[in-house]
Amino acid sequence: MNKPPPHSSPSSLTLREMVDDDLDAFFAQQLDPDANWMAAFTNRDPSDREAFIAHWDRIRLNPTVILRTIVAGEEVAGYVSSYEDEGQPEITYWLGRAYWGRGIATRALAAFLETASTKRPIRARVAQDNLGSLRVLQKCGFIITGEDAGFAKARGRETSEYILMLHPM
Repeated sequence: MNKPPPHSSPSSLTLREMVDDDLDAFFAQQLDPDANWMAAFTNRDPSDREAFIAHWDRIRLNPTVILRTIVAGEEVAGYVSSYEDEGQPEITYWLGRAYWGRGIATRALAAFLETASTKRPIRARVAQDNLGSLRVLQKCGFIITGEDAGFAKARGRETSEYILMLHPM
């Protein structure tokens, strides 16, 4: 299947329940070193398929997780998910690098927030130098409420991050 040109927006974007076959696309996407650098807080060794599968098994068994696969056109572009961390709902998403810069993440996150039954306020975190992801969150109504730092495995060092919140409407 031909991929759309890099800066075109696919005519259709859907969110659907994740299926096992999606893991192949997710694994291939997270092998991209630039994508890992931007995400920062990822697995230490993205090429370790066994650790990748174990990570996804834990996610899928967590009863607080709401997980949707992002399908752009007919291709798995990434995922968007919410989960609870110490009782606080938090949002996370991943978009394969081939889909960056086309508004897909913003459209997918907005659609997820409209349809998912995640209670609010919802927290998000983003590496401070990941300006694209920060813009996505802000376009969807998240506001910066604080800063933190943590060890980013993909970078092998402490990395500053913004904490953002989306409050009830």
